[in-house]
Amino acid sequence: MDNKFVQQLKNFIKESNWIFAKTYAKTWPHEYIVRDKVDKGLFIKMVEHIRANGYVGKFYKMDITYFDEDGMVYWTMGAPIDDTTIINRCAKEQSYEYRLAHNDLPK
Repeated sequence: MDNKFVQQLKNFIKESNWIFAKTYAKTWPHEYIVRDKVDKGLFIKMVEHIRANGYVGKFYKMDITYFDEDGMVYWTMGAPIDDTTIINRCAKEQSYEYRLAHNDLPK
C-alpha cells in the first residue's frame, strides 16, 4: 500500500467528526462515523482498508474484522460495502478481546 493512501486515511480519521455512542457509554464506550456525514469515497476506502488489512476477532460469538491504528481499534458490522453505513472505533483497552483477556467484560 502506498504511503500517500495511508496518509490520506490517517487524515480522514483525524478530520472526521467521530460521534460518541452514548447508548453504550457504560458498557462498550466507542465512537463512530456515518457514511452520509463524511466523504463517501474515503469512507469506502476506509472500509476496504479495514477488511483487507485487518484481522478477524470476536465480539462475544460474532466474528468481526478489526483494524488497529495508533492505539485505536476500527471495525464495521460486516455488511456488504454498499450497505455499510457506519465505521466504529474504540481505544484498544475498550476492545472485546482486550477486556476479555483482562477479565473486564461488562456485567
